[in-house]
Amino acid sequence: MHEPIARPSDSGRTPPRVAVETAGAPMSAPLLPTRVWDLPTRVFHWLLAACVVGSVITAKIGGDAMVWHFRLGYMIFTLLAFRLLWGVMGGHWSRFATFVYSPATVWRYLRGRNRADEHHDVGHSPLGALSVFGLLAILALQVGSGLFADDEISNTGPLIGFVSGRTSSLLTSWHKNYGQWLIIGLAALHVAAIVFYAVARGRNLVRPMLIGDKLLPTGVRAAADGWATRGLALLVLSLCAAAVAWLISLGG
Repeated sequence: MHEPIARPSDSGRTPPRVAVETAGAPMSAPLLPTRVWDLPTRVFHWLLAACVVGSVITAKIGGDAMVWHFRLGYMIFTLLAFRLLWGVMGGHWSRFATFVYSPATVWRYLRGRNRADEHHDVGHSPLGALSVFGLLAILALQVGSGLFADDEISNTGPLIGFVSGRTSSLLTSWHKNYGQWLIIGLAALHVAAIVFYAVARGRNLVRPMLIGDKLLPTGVRAAADGWATRGLALLVLSLCAAAVAWLISLGG
């Protein structure tokens, strides 16, 4: 099933135009609102951000707030599992295949020497992709370590019975110290990058993640975001939630 191609509006208005490089030669192309981020990806993004902020706050508060720390951790676990599958099944620009770049491509991007056929302003840029993968990996490590953690006061991870005391101690140290600060640091870099692109390059990265669309030249592939796509996402999310609940139940 082919995903839609951005087409001119039926309003009759002449869309804005922009000079783009195609095969090394500039040409004028109309800019059209094009769906880049499907609704499931956008909901995932903002839910994950809210859950991460909430988990850090509840960890700092401690006490009774730890009940919510655990719940938020399970939600993050579910969202990460969903994103892993959605990176294969989701809309075109949400798929990992569209933002896995070679080291050579990343190096060209850092030097501002992209090839004429390389356009990184649609989905995730090479630096954006590194940020995404880094955050997902650190969050996965943080959630995984939390499942086996023990604060030696009143809170233990649900799967602590499956590891030795020494292993639990090591995982707890990571979870409470290195992992937490890595997440805060990467999140801060993520926000700083958004501010940099807005101020230095005039690119608003937040708006497309809210509404889903970017103004792009006609012919750029649009992500599928119909009810079938959203229904599939709901099914995948439900299965991920069920799998996480089952895994947690193994700890009794």
